[in-house]
Amino acid sequence: MGVAAGQRASVSAVVTDADTAIAAGSGDVLVLATPRLLALAEAAAVAAIAPQLAPGMTSVGTSASLEHRRASPVGAEVVVEAELTEIDGRRLMFSFIARETAGQPGPGAAPGGGAGGAGGDEDLVVGAGTLERVLVDRAAFLARAASHRP
Repeated sequence: MGVAAGQRASVSAVVTDADTAIAAGSGDVLVLATPRLLALAEAAAVAAIAPQLAPGMTSVGTSASLEHRRASPVGAEVVVEAELTEIDGRRLMFSFIARETAGQPGPGAAPGGGAGGAGGDEDLVVGAGTLERVLVDRAAFLARAASHRP
């Protein structure tokens, strides 16, 4: 057993007031905050590999690239799927895509018209990007982190 390219997982969340840019301090609007979208992507990446990790191992985030394309209001459901695309030793690369589920009317959409109107699935894309995570021994990592305290 072990991590392998192609492993996937998804997480979903309904946007609440606590998920908004106002709550995150990253803006002043009541829509899904970019930092919260990134956290959902990281959660999906972690879920994709968690069942295959050896006891005592975990992964930590080291790099992220995110394009946040669409505003998701409070009440919208967002699903983020991550896929492990590359393994280089302990370094793991993931791609992810976030979509708003169908049935959530976008701004200006006709009632019952779905999110974003007639543009198809692309209109439902909230964001996409890549993540880098590194496999580490959990206890050793925490010991190193604790040794850096002032």
